[in-house]
Amino acid sequence: MNPASSNLTNNATAASGAVSPTAGAPATPVAAAASTPVTAVASSNTTTAMPVASAAPTFSPLYQQIKALITQSLQSGEWKPGELIPSEVELAGRFKVSQGTVRKAIDELAAENLVMRRQGKGTFVSTHHEARAHFRFLRLVPDEGVPHYPESKFIEVKRVRAPADVARLMDLKSGDAVIFIKRVQYFDGVPTIVEELWLPGLIFKGLTAERLVEYKGPMYGLFETEFGTRMIRASEQIRAVCADAGAAQLLNIDLGTPLLSSERVSFTYGDKPVELRRGLYLTSRHHYQNELS
Repeated sequence: MNPASSNLTNNATAASGAVSPTAGAPATPVAAAASTPVTAVASSNTTTAMPVASAAPTFSPLYQQIKALITQSLQSGEWKPGELIPSEVELAGRFKVSQGTVRKAIDELAAENLVMRRQGKGTFVSTHHEARAHFRFLRLVPDEGVPHYPESKFIEVKRVRAPADVARLMDLKSGDAVIFIKRVQYFDGVPTIVEELWLPGLIFKGLTAERLVEYKGPMYGLFETEFGTRMIRASEQIRAVCADAGAAQLLNIDLGTPLLSSERVSFTYGDKPVELRRGLYLTSRHHYQNELS
């Protein structure tokens, strides 16, 4: 097994951002037909017009276009986390499409955890403050008993310049300002996780150790409420490593104890990376659980 370094440095690749539709765009986008350009080929005697190959226009199903428009409204803050969004009938009228088309768009948004349906109440914008959302990004669960959220002890919180590997994964420039956080998480008083996080300094300006300690909910709830940043999805790599001296001291374990190492990049709307998280997990009483579908 590979030794775990004290700065938890691993290599990974992150997806690049995608462009969202422009705010205030028409409800039903229409693809424009493109004419075929021509170029003149000259010879000693004649000039012949020849067509130039052009890329075929791409089309997306109508429900995908409606999904993009709804996502745009979520991203712009028209409907905030936890709020009820308009009904399918209202959205169908707004976008001038059938209710079935809206329903299909919302089905996909619900599957992606951007919205959630509540029987008899309607569809709401998903929020990190929901109880079920607390464990969506925390995959370490106890071998016995009910999953619960750990307590955190912050070792270090500071504003630094992004190292080259961090900048690459977060789509930043090397040397850009980032917030660096190091913490140990405890389950039932037992140190179990050592984490290092990097956050874009521009987005999380004003985040301090004091604010992190004061806030009693999940960290992503704080990011959502006070910094307007919601984690939509994440890309993660895991591997087995051995505890080095730093990890052994923080987790109160022997040098060389097997650990699970995780490197995760989390993305917000528009597939924009907004967090890099590297963690070391002690699995003597816990296991990593992921449900595939």
